[in-house]
Amino acid sequence: MQIAETLKQRQGTIAEHHDSVSILFADIAGSTPLFADLEPSLVVDWLNDVYSAFDEIVEAYGLEKIRTIGDSYMIGSGVPMARKDHAHALTDCGLDMILALQGVPARNGKRIRVRVGISSGPVVAGVIGKLKFHYDLWGDAANVASRMESHGEVGRVHVSMTTYELIKDDFECMSRGAIPIKGKGSMETWFVDRRKTQPAS
Repeated sequence: MQIAETLKQRQGTIAEHHDSVSILFADIAGSTPLFADLEPSLVVDWLNDVYSAFDEIVEAYGLEKIRTIGDSYMIGSGVPMARKDHAHALTDCGLDMILALQGVPARNGKRIRVRVGISSGPVVAGVIGKLKFHYDLWGDAANVASRMESHGEVGRVHVSMTTYELIKDDFECMSRGAIPIKGKGSMETWFVDRRKTQPAS
């Protein structure tokens, strides 16, 4: 991870402004009833399969895993190093994450499925904590990405206008029109169906 290398090389507070990044939140749908009948060790084993698959995808796209909290997974693109294709790479990642879950074995006849939300824009990135360091992202883009996840649909990538404007020429997207978003009012959003062009080599 690039963050780990940064921590090794720098001392003191790490706080940086990034003008244009993309942030993804993925959350397991219906996790409480999904895990209710399983032993704790089996739940952890199942989540390990899922998050290991996600980790491989994140690494393949050269993205930054920010954190996992319970059944939520957060990724940054364009941090800590800027990249012009941050929105494209993260959208490809989100689509691949949904696809990868098909390869994770079912438990008790049930499968894990996720909602994925993405937004783009400026953020502040930094490391907080003294006993245990934690790299995180703050800003409206992070808040909106979280809302895109929570207001999305299972098995779909849901993006804000800021992300849509960056990817619309290369992905097939379906407009949801203006929908009410908690804490943000009415926002125009899109579902991403698939790529319509191949990524540049």
